[in-house]
Amino acid sequence: MGSAGMLHSSKEVAARRAEAARSSPSVSMFGRMLWRAATLRRGRAASALLAMVVAAAVATALINLYVDVQSKLRSEFRNYGANIVIVAKDGQELPPDAPARIHSILGDKAIAVPFSYIVARTQDGRSVAVAGTDLSRARQLNRWWKVSRWPDAPDQALVGMRAATVVTPGRQPFDLSFQGKTIHLTPAGMLQTGAGEDSRIYLDQTTFQNWTGIAASTIEVAANGTTAEIEAAIAQLRKSMPRVEVRPVRQIMEGEANVLNKTRATIYACSALVILTSTLCVLATLIGWVFDRRRDFAIMKALGASERLVTGFFAAEAAALGVVGAIFGFLIGIGAAVWIGRANFHAPVVPRLSVFPYILLGSVAITLIAAVVPIGLLRRVHPANILRGE
Repeated sequence: MGSAGMLHSSKEVAARRAEAARSSPSVSMFGRMLWRAATLRRGRAASALLAMVVAAAVATALINLYVDVQSKLRSEFRNYGANIVIVAKDGQELPPDAPARIHSILGDKAIAVPFSYIVARTQDGRSVAVAGTDLSRARQLNRWWKVSRWPDAPDQALVGMRAATVVTPGRQPFDLSFQGKTIHLTPAGMLQTGAGEDSRIYLDQTTFQNWTGIAASTIEVAANGTTAEIEAAIAQLRKSMPRVEVRPVRQIMEGEANVLNKTRATIYACSALVILTSTLCVLATLIGWVFDRRRDFAIMKALGASERLVTGFFAAEAAALGVVGAIFGFLIGIGAAVWIGRANFHAPVVPRLSVFPYILLGSVAITLIAAVVPIGLLRRVHPANILRGE
């Protein structure tokens, strides 16, 4: 290597050392100030950190519980039957591709069950309502039905409790007739809901259609999603099938919306109360830091530190408090959410790591907001007066 190369290499080393020398004092000073802030008034620093940990833990637990409980509540509401009903208008039939259109709009997770209805006659001439449906899908749709046994053969029927007193009081096979055609059926099990289903007899859709020649006139749908999403899906269904009537089951949708809205409002109120309390606690701590360390800040200003630099150091200290509180609070909150889920809901709550960035940003924001007033006090620190002991 020539002398020119050695000279160039030595200049690079000197430049790196100069850069390190320029950045090292700032980092070292910040570390010393942060350590002094934590050790000068340990109790005050510990109370502020505890407040941030509590705020982060409560927020983490509530958000995890809300998201998990929200999905569980929606699943529970799906167990109460359909939230959308599609009915053929008078004198018309449903489009043959109606189920395919429903699944293309709502997705495969939606449950769509067709129903056909007639009024048949018993052997003694009494009237009884009969419905044809896909029994396996009806079982998925209406999990709240109380059924002693589901049919597993084409000639078996699911008989409502009130209908059984008309067609088969002794739970024996019976005959039904419709437009001159008779069908022989065996009761597989009894159905009890306390509603109109108790007065009906349910048959397999294929058996029903072969007997009556009547296609489905109603489709009951259980769709997943928020109330707004379901309303949007209803609008799409109406646009896709303009010749049918698409309407929501208001009892299900409004009940679900009310429960979720009340849960959301409770969580927001609790979070706001905890955050406000934590902000006040951090505010008191940071104001105390300014008064306890006025000499430190005065010396920094006397040595030539600008207001911007001093303010930046103080804001960085506050942000560091928020970061540490967020980390510990998030871990504690995850554990609390899991424990609450098992103790109160008897179901596991899935920890959601995607919540952490929001907790971190929120904690830093709280500390920076709480630092606004102390920074205003810090700007009033005059080095000459402080160093003279005034």
